[in-house]
Amino acid sequence: MRCKTSRLMFVLVFLLPVVAGAVSEKDFEAKTTEEMIRLCTASPEDPLYHQAINFCHGYLVGAFHYYEATSMGPAGIKLVCPPHPRPSRNTTFEMFIDWAKAHREYWNEPPVETEFRFLMEKWPCK
Repeated sequence: MRCKTSRLMFVLVFLLPVVAGAVSEKDFEAKTTEEMIRLCTASPEDPLYHQAINFCHGYLVGAFHYYEATSMGPAGIKLVCPPHPRPSRNTTFEMFIDWAKAHREYWNEPPVETEFRFLMEKWPCK
C-alpha cells in the first residue's frame, strides 16, 4: 500500500503539472502563429511559463530588430512606421496578441508573417 501511495504522489507532484500545462515543448518550434500565441499567453501557473514568455518576447523583438537592420540606409524598404514615442514593448505585445486572436485565419502561418501583418496594418508607412 505504501508503494502505491508513493507512486501516486510522484505522479501528482511531478507529472500532472506537465500534463496540465497549456504550453508544450512542441510550441517552442514556433512553426505556426498558433504555437507562438500559446507561448505568449502562457499562464503563470504553467510549468514552462518563464521559458514561454521569454521565448515569445525574444522571437518577436528579434524579428523586428532584424527588419530594422535590413530596412536601414538609402536602399532600405520601410514597411512599418511606428509612432513617436513608441508604445512600450509589453503594450505592443498585448496589441499583437489581441490582433492575432481576432485574426485566427493566420494561425497556421509562420509567426513572423503574422507579426508583420499586424505591424503593417497597425503602423503603415505613409
